Amino acid sequence: MKEIHQKFLTGERALFQGKDLKIYDTIFDDGESPLKESRNIELYGSMFKWKYPLWYAKDIKAENCTWFEMARAGVWYTDRIEVTNAVIEAPKNFRRCNGLKLTNVTFPNAAETLWSCQNVELDHVDAKGDYFGMNCQDLVLKNFRLVGNYSFDGVKNMEVHNATMLSKDAFWNSENVTVYDSFISGEYLGWNAKNLTLVNCTIESLQGMCYIDNLVMKNCKLINTTLAFEYSSVDAKIHGTIDSVLNPSSGVIRADEIKELTVEKDKVDPSKTKIFVQGKEVEA
Repeated sequence: MKEIHQKFLTGERALFQGKDLKIYDTIFDDGESPLKESRNIELYGSMFKWKYPLWYAKDIKAENCTWFEMARAGVWYTDRIEVTNAVIEAPKNFRRCNGLKLTNVTFPNAAETLWSCQNVELDHVDAKGDYFGMNCQDLVLKNFRLVGNYSFDGVKNMEVHNATMLSKDAFWNSENVTVYDSFISGEYLGWNAKNLTLVNCTIESLQGMCYIDNLVMKNCKLINTTLAFEYSSVDAKIHGTIDSVLNPSSGVIRADEIKELTVEKDKVDPSKTKIFVQGKEVEA
């Protein structure tokens, strides 16, 4: 592979259709699309300072690299890319990528990032920004932290492990999502989802887990969570207290205490939901 060391590259398409390159300590400045249509590229300690650096690329490896704020829409339509130990300041990164692996990556401005990607692995990723992860498929997230609303709208087939998410409207319109050992705080969690499973999680949510088809909660805590489960089919085992439950459509809810239970017969059929408090069935 050809090696490039410590260059300062400017101008549009500086390394257009580059192939079989190892690039070290190089700055891509003032000029769009420097590595567009590239193949088999390794980047080490390099910096992107302008727009659209990696579009329509394949087989990319980037270690200890930086995307500055103006490297907007940095990686689109790119397959098989691995990014390790990076700070990505630019928003709207990673769109329609297939085969994306991010490890030890920080997104201080992750607005509209990670959209419509497939086969995604995130490990030790920190992100701040709204609309993260929209319409992606086949994801595994580990040690993930997010501050930003409307996350993972429309995702399909996702596992999440050890996450902390401060995110209103997370997992809307999602399908086949399982979250393990995580903390999620945000209003209206999971609306219109199908097959949402939460295992060993702590949730804080106003009107969360509503309009869900097949919600499963195993060994979870609901802190300051009110008006939960409206029009959802539920199988929930909750440790501690649920502040209020409103009109679940069907299933089983188990908790140590439910402070307020509302089941309106003109809106749902009470016979379709079994509710147990401290092991004893209560009338819905």
